[in-house]
Amino acid sequence: MPASLDATLRLVVLTAFIFNTVLVLVYVERKVLGHIQQRLGPMRTGFHGVLQTPADAIKLLVKEDLTPTTADRWVFRLAPFLVFVPVFMMFITLPFTRELAVRHLDLGIFYLVSFSSLHIVGMIMAGWGSDNKYALLGGVRAAAQLISYELPLAFAILGVVLLAKTLNLQEVVELQATAPFLVLQPLGFLIFLISSLAELSRTPFDIPMAESEVVGGPMIEYSGMRWAMFFLAEYANLFVTSAVAAVVYLGGWLWPFLPPADLAGGWAAHLVGLAWFMAKTFALILAIIWLRGTLPRLRIDQLMGFAWKLLIPFSFLNLFITAAAAVYGGFLLLLGWVATGGFAYAIYAVSRRRP
Repeated sequence: MPASLDATLRLVVLTAFIFNTVLVLVYVERKVLGHIQQRLGPMRTGFHGVLQTPADAIKLLVKEDLTPTTADRWVFRLAPFLVFVPVFMMFITLPFTRELAVRHLDLGIFYLVSFSSLHIVGMIMAGWGSDNKYALLGGVRAAAQLISYELPLAFAILGVVLLAKTLNLQEVVELQATAPFLVLQPLGFLIFLISSLAELSRTPFDIPMAESEVVGGPMIEYSGMRWAMFFLAEYANLFVTSAVAAVVYLGGWLWPFLPPADLAGGWAAHLVGLAWFMAKTFALILAIIWLRGTLPRLRIDQLMGFAWKLLIPFSFLNLFITAAAAVYGGFLLLLGWVATGGFAYAIYAVSRRRP
């Protein structure tokens, strides 16, 4: 098969995978949150409501697309694309198995971190172009939040880069054949997970979309398919962020604490690796959904203070411990577990503090 045709086929398959994954995630979240809150969730459309999400998608496709009269039309219309396209680009270098990826890049981690911050521009454009004070406030909040939490997220991944001495995601996974990097980077994993919640604007960091304060955030003036693109980007980003955590910290497609499985090669090995990868990814997704159904929303001052007073200092500490271990010996990585305990206690102390 020609290289150009093979790349096109992979992109088509990837696009179909993203859309279907989003449909599954929306249904799973609604059902899981329903059970957490002692209700049933979707039940009427299809068996146990399984067709409710496709019905909602069709409704959004045929719904009227409205543009405010005073909006900046070009900025307003381009904003959804600048939110979704960077998330789509992140899937391109994501390794599902040793061979299953659209493109293996030597600078894969750098590529992911770079594209993960581009959707900030789309959120600001959506708030500014709508000519709505609530949308503008939501866009400014989103920019402040995403920029603040981008720093500890990047520093957490940098700790893994120091250990692996590579930016290639495939090589990072293969270096975890004996034990996942979670064992060596517990503090980095926690910081990455918490920062990811803020990057996704998920509870308790859903300040830009706080209905009680800014009604609907930057996308308040959007309708139909343009609004759906924000929704699509949110759930696609939920999957890709969990997948990156599975690859960087949990060994990706490798079996935990065991050498790579060699199941007669071919499709058997691919399917087993893909099953492990998807199991780890969906376990993280379910944990994020569980946190949404459990934790209350933070105030804007609590959110910003948490990033600058806790996450960034501890991410620097994790980076310092990892660098010291790389120079003076891996035994210093044990200090990472001590720092993790201190980080957990700091979160507990902050949560007990009266407002």
